Amino acid sequence: MTNLTYEEFLDEVTTIITELYEVEDEAAIKLVVDAQAADFFVAHDNREDMRTREQAKKDAVSLFEAKQNKQLTQKQQQLRVRDKKIKPS
Repeated sequence: MTNLTYEEFLDEVTTIITELYEVEDEAAIKLVVDAQAADFFVAHDNREDMRTREQAKKDAVSLFEAKQNKQLTQKQQQLRVRDKKIKPS
């Protein structure tokens, strides 16, 4: 198991997102940058043993699934708000 530098690790996570989910590079980069801004990768920066290709794949899946879940939740909330406006009182 090879440990990556922090930058290599982030690049690997980004690459895996684009490959697994057929996401454009820009969208994958934004997802990783947003996660980094939210301190998702702090432990990875501090612990070299967390910067492996295997961990990169796990993190890529986690980040993408979290984004999908967030989008679904937002869509459902918007539909509920719309439905409340449409229903007569």
